[in-house]
Amino acid sequence: MRSATQRWWLGLVVAAALIAVLAELRAQTAPSEDALVLEADKALGAALRGDDRSVARRLLSLQFTFVDANGKIHERKDFLTDLKAAATAPPSDPVVKIYGRIGMVTGHRKSADGRDVFFLDIWAKQKRAWRALVSQEVVLAATDAPRPTPVQTSAAAAPYECKNPCQTIPYRVRSPAEQDIVNSFQAIEKAAVGHDAAEWSKHIAEEFVLYGSGRAPIAKSGRIAAINRQKENGTAVKVGEVQAMRLSVYDDGAAMIATHAVPDNSRPPYQAARVWVKRNGQWQMAISVQTDIK
Repeated sequence: MRSATQRWWLGLVVAAALIAVLAELRAQTAPSEDALVLEADKALGAALRGDDRSVARRLLSLQFTFVDANGKIHERKDFLTDLKAAATAPPSDPVVKIYGRIGMVTGHRKSADGRDVFFLDIWAKQKRAWRALVSQEVVLAATDAPRPTPVQTSAAAAPYECKNPCQTIPYRVRSPAEQDIVNSFQAIEKAAVGHDAAEWSKHIAEEFVLYGSGRAPIAKSGRIAAINRQKENGTAVKVGEVQAMRLSVYDDGAAMIATHAVPDNSRPPYQAARVWVKRNGQWQMAISVQTDIK
């Protein structure tokens, strides 16, 4: 009887060891979330080039929008109707980052009309599957393009009061997380108008980059330097009013899509796609892509 008990315990130990080994092997061989998002992004690109609506439909969230390099918004239904119109060349340098259940793919590619564009594809993990929320393109400045000279307003000009978006935004928040993100966004805009680089920096992730039509990309450090220069030069700063906005929160990641217009028309109206990440209890902006509306 003692021998049988010993054999039973030995079998139990061996079985437990085998389960542990199999679990470890499964963890090692299972694709990472980065790999899954990149795979989904590649599959969507292939579906567009192959005019495969069935595959594209499965990969798009119900809230999906595509913003082309001219700033035109294509809703999901219209997008699926004419996939070829949005078919792009495969990206040359895709980079994937995961924030909670938000994934983003960025890089450079040829747009459907053959232009060199920077793109931001935002994915959300919905019901255990990654689905595209937003795809946005922007034509950046040539690498040798001169930087624009800031325009200073005269002392006699009426002072600028930032009501939208600094004080109010035409958007009804649906959760405490959304309210926190809106608060952070308003703090960023107030800091830009008030030339407060320190306050602006609190709400911006270290990896932040701003991409805009006809402009060179600018990182967090460059944006801080620009705010300080504007303060030294007394440059008046006006930010784009929010005309429409959509916010999607997935755990510690979020996507913000908005249409903006500057009150004095000093720049064209633009579409903006932003990704947010919650770190140490604070929502920070990780990227902003702004495409001028032609």
